[in-house]
Amino acid sequence: MDVNEAITKILKESHIIAVVGLSNNPERPSYRVASYLQSQGYKIVPVNPIITEALGEKSYPDLAAIPGPVDVVDVFRKAEDVPPIVEAAIGKGAKAIWLQEGVVNEAAATRARAAGLLVVMDRCMFKEHSRLHREGRL
Repeated sequence: MDVNEAITKILKESHIIAVVGLSNNPERPSYRVASYLQSQGYKIVPVNPIITEALGEKSYPDLAAIPGPVDVVDVFRKAEDVPPIVEAAIGKGAKAIWLQEGVVNEAAATRARAAGLLVVMDRCMFKEHSRLHREGRL
């Protein structure tokens, strides 16, 4: 499956998005992206150990602490921080890992794919959703 097919599948079939590195500061890209996705009907689960909530949702210190299922893990962290997040996403049973613009970790992506997860790297979920929506594909 190519990246555009993966993007479409993730955005069409996912309902619960864990946002790792979500800030409660409206000026931060993570907040703006998550706020947009929330406005489009996705359930946002903040993952950040230094905040208690964001966008009206309880924040969790890590993926393992989230009480229910997660469809996709959207990562707003440095590339070197990605491997343990991928391992946690695999452990959580997520179907996809999405690394935001500027975040590329080929080894982690290979590991995620080997575990059966869809992988998107170096793309903005907000921009991709907006594009597909404009094109009438969502």
